[in-house]
Amino acid sequence: MKSIETELKQLNQNLHTMIAAENPILYSAAEQLFNAGGKRIRPTVIFLISKLLNKNQIVSIEQKRLAEITEIIHTASLVHDDIIDNCDTRRGMETVHTAFNNKIAVLAGDFLFAQSSWYLANLNNLDVVKTISKIITDFAEGEVQQGIKSFDYHISIEEYIEKSFYKTASLLACSCKATTILNKSNKNIQNDFYLYGKHLGLAFQIIDDILDITGLSKDLGKPAGSDLINGNLTAPLILTLNEKSKLKKMIYQEFQFKENVNEAIKIIKNTNSIQKAKDIAEEHIQLAIHIIKRKYYYTNSQELLLLTYYLLNRIN
Repeated sequence: MKSIETELKQLNQNLHTMIAAENPILYSAAEQLFNAGGKRIRPTVIFLISKLLNKNQIVSIEQKRLAEITEIIHTASLVHDDIIDNCDTRRGMETVHTAFNNKIAVLAGDFLFAQSSWYLANLNNLDVVKTISKIITDFAEGEVQQGIKSFDYHISIEEYIEKSFYKTASLLACSCKATTILNKSNKNIQNDFYLYGKHLGLAFQIIDDILDITGLSKDLGKPAGSDLINGNLTAPLILTLNEKSKLKKMIYQEFQFKENVNEAIKIIKNTNSIQKAKDIAEEHIQLAIHIIKRKYYYTNSQELLLLTYYLLNRIN
């Protein structure tokens, strides 16, 4: 995204400064994550919305700081996710709990959440604080829901979508809304971009879950099929359960044999469940695009629309 290259470069520099800690182990644990890179989807969305809504197409200092805060919150959630899912690699690098241990990883995640809260408070905007604080509550709710439904083949698509909102879409929805609050936009605009972020986030999660079945480990940055191993039942699997009862037995046995995971992936691929899951993701992408095209189809909305289409094309 050419128009925000400068902002993204500055974001990467600032993140290292913002996570500085006196304790060298804590610092190196946090830095490990940022060195692993990532797609920076959330800051990109914030920067593009900021430019879209600002008459002079600039990103304010507060909006830049918001982008940094959301990336720190996202990264903190990954540290805790990796512990819960017992994931050894992330983006091709050792996860924090693998490089150090679980205790350090938990503390590193807590430290990042605390740092994000500190910088959030310093924005001196109560509405933004309320909006962004909800994300951290939603993360916990999503993790609890996922834990309760672990290896539970009775899970419905509706429950899966709700859990996906808490774990992924809430962050995008709330950060998009907070961007508009910092732009002093009215409630209608705030609500529009909240919904835009929500639909984008849901599509992003569904696509991620499809890639866990269809992708290669080297492209995913984590082992393929790791959702199945961890009992995290996602859209492609849920949509296959009605057709293939053999899967229920494997889930009941918690995929105890490695060949079970490979067989389950093969079963899912031999149905049209991946296409059905993709259709659900596309529905959310179209709802997000509709919001932009209906009300915000200015000359500088092209990059935001391109990013939205790009998320869907990750599985083509």
